[in-house]
Amino acid sequence: MMKKQIVAIQDVYVPVQRRQTLDRQKVDVLAESILAKGQEAPILVRPDGNRFVLVEGLHRLEACKALGETTVPVYLVQARKH
Repeated sequence: MMKKQIVAIQDVYVPVQRRQTLDRQKVDVLAESILAKGQEAPILVRPDGNRFVLVEGLHRLEACKALGETTVPVYLVQARKH
């Protein structure tokens, strides 16, 4: 079972390939949903030294940034490097 943690958004690195898939409309819709209901699903990250690398949840991460959040709930996972 994965354990939910809270990490600083600034400590989450988004690989370049992931950034290219960003859809601002999805971010806006998710930000509104997070305001109304809270963040329902943590993002997935893998540890990498002193930071975390995003595995899944780019739009949720960007929505939290847009809302001015400084931390985000995450699940730590074991994942291959891209």
